[in-house]
Amino acid sequence: MEKPSAGSRPEDGAGLVLVNSSPYKEDLSSKIKEQKVVVDELSNLKKNRKVYKQQQNSNIFFLADRTEMLSESKNILDELKKEYQEIEDSEKTKIKK
Repeated sequence: MEKPSAGSRPEDGAGLVLVNSSPYKEDLSSKIKEQKVVVDELSNLKKNRKVYKQQQNSNIFFLADRTEMLSESKNILDELKKEYQEIEDSEKTKIKK
């Protein structure tokens, strides 16, 4: 069973069927907490502050627009929450059967 890597997006694993979702669910929960911190930090950043985005699979950072980064981070958080909720719902339906 392969779970998405830390840098992958939730939609990459949309077709996965989870046999035991507990470890994956815990991992997803920690990613949600991490993403909430990112959104909070970007939200409270002063307008004149610079934001840098790390190049995927690299140690190179590029200057990024703060509002775009905030929007992107919120979208990622929403996707993670949706995926977590889907896992919760599927576990509830398994219990009812």
